[in-house]
Amino acid sequence: MNRSHWGWGHVERLPPLSEVAPRAQAFFGELQAQAAVPLDAVKLSAPRVEVPASLRPFASQANEARIRHTWGRGYPDRVKGFRGDFSAAPDIVATPRTEAEVALALEVAEQQKLTVAPYGGGSSVVRGIEAVLGPGHRGTLSLDLAALNQVVEVDATSRLARIQGGVFGPALEQQLATHGLTLRHFPQSFEFSTLGGWIATRAGGHFATLYTHIDEQVHSARMVTPRGVWASKSFPASGAGSDPNRWVCGSEGTLGVITEAWMRVLPKPGFRGNATVHFASFEAAVAATREISQSGLYPSNCRLLDAQESMVHGVWGDGSTILILAFESADHPVGPWLHRALAIATSHGGTCPKPPIVRDTPATARGTDAGESWRAAFLQGPYLQDAMIQLGVIADTFETACTWKAFPTLYSEVNAAMQVALNRVCGSGIVTCRFTHVYPDGPAPYFTFIGKAREGAELEQWSELKAAAGDALTKWGGTITHHHAVGRTHKPWYDRERPDPFALAFIAARRAVDPAGILNPGVLTDP
Repeated sequence: MNRSHWGWGHVERLPPLSEVAPRAQAFFGELQAQAAVPLDAVKLSAPRVEVPASLRPFASQANEARIRHTWGRGYPDRVKGFRGDFSAAPDIVATPRTEAEVALALEVAEQQKLTVAPYGGGSSVVRGIEAVLGPGHRGTLSLDLAALNQVVEVDATSRLARIQGGVFGPALEQQLATHGLTLRHFPQSFEFSTLGGWIATRAGGHFATLYTHIDEQVHSARMVTPRGVWASKSFPASGAGSDPNRWVCGSEGTLGVITEAWMRVLPKPGFRGNATVHFASFEAAVAATREISQSGLYPSNCRLLDAQESMVHGVWGDGSTILILAFESADHPVGPWLHRALAIATSHGGTCPKPPIVRDTPATARGTDAGESWRAAFLQGPYLQDAMIQLGVIADTFETACTWKAFPTLYSEVNAAMQVALNRVCGSGIVTCRFTHVYPDGPAPYFTFIGKAREGAELEQWSELKAAAGDALTKWGGTITHHHAVGRTHKPWYDRERPDPFALAFIAARRAVDPAGILNPGVLTDP
């Protein structure tokens, strides 16, 4: 398949506009589709610097390499790419083949005053991988870890695997599968993101409870900094001071380049069970979900879709709130856990139009109709956003986490704020919500907003809508991001969220390991 130079993934998987347009036009009236500027028609400025001699064996200034390393995959990135704007293209793209070459690239960049943007799969939606020229620097270098893509070692006794940072999700799982193991981390970007990127951004996986973030799966990490290798020891647990792994997780390419990590892995599951529960009342569905999250059952999937979310994504269209439940295990049948979760849901008024499915082998059919519809919509969602851009529609998401006590007010106020903003900016619009993850102390609401774009003003419209979302989340008790990272997009709200003394400490740490400020200036802290 061919990877799109501007859009989400493979060109062949973009949904036909003839299928998407009628759905969008039902909300926004007549829409006129446009075509993206082709890759071979993109114009780039000449590089500001030449490739240093010592980097030439693994570096390039080819137009296509520079284009493909320019933007992430946030809405503004895709609109710019769609229009043929690659003005932020890095001057050099380096693809080191060893950790020693990563260290060499950082050494040369410091000597030559080159800004370095670590690059994994390029799927950042928060402007986290742009090669933005730092103060006093002469040029930019995108450092692509794709050649460091192996599962190097497996300790099956301890259920650990030593994995290089540049491996993409599918290749990682294929290599672990030969040992009967899985990392069990499946973000929506799974196909187009890497282990190093997941760790650097504190990525959230698909599973809705218990070990939801990559942090819990990092046993030890190895990161190359401009001042040497940051390598933590491998222990199952330790009380020895501040955890160096926690500094690596969420560092977003500002402290160093993650080259490998020992990760906690699991046997592949063979026992599964799932069900779909319908609620006439959203409030009752939230109460049921809270009780399940606090029960100690730890379902692998506990997705709650409000009625609007369910309708927009074609999961169900009768106005019901939908709760999708699933359990899995490599050790034991999960029927009792699923049935207990269903008992909780039905005690809050939930109903199951179809009986639950419980399977004791991995080879049997998938789940319930609504569950499968949601799974398909989940995987196709980023491609649908590409189609919306072609049709002149703004479609984007933002996510948060809050306490159960704060949620009712946050849900109503954020919905109201976004509807007001959509009416003002786009003339009208749609806001939907789902829970992607749930914890005993609170949910992770994930909002989608859709409105009609004005040609040429899309980025200004999006910026106004994004600001409304960030302000509302901050005001009503939510974090600015549950799993999409900070990057440059979320930094204004992150500055309000994190303690000021912590910011001082982190800035001091950056200066200690990167005194020339070559790594990702403007991400997490000011340049």
